[in-house]
Amino acid sequence: MSRASKLTLAATGLGTAGIIYFVHWSQEQEKASMHKGVERDMEKQRVRHERQAEFEMQKRLEEEYLKLQKVSPSLDGSPGGDNNPAKGS
Repeated sequence: MSRASKLTLAATGLGTAGIIYFVHWSQEQEKASMHKGVERDMEKQRVRHERQAEFEMQKRLEEEYLKLQKVSPSLDGSPGGDNNPAKGS
């Protein structure tokens, strides 16, 4: 085999190995990126469930307090019953 053909074969082999390595590395990076997306989604779901549980607990407490306390509607008709006479309304 001539020197030129040996160099061509070596360059082709190295080029092929480089391409295979790059494709493999790219796939690993893509897989890691997709996994991070799944982790973010799971964290969002966990936070949403925590907030929902907190909301339901607050709602139950409100219902319990309303059973124990007499609540009259406000004079101005707005919810919340902010009857502060210092406002000047």
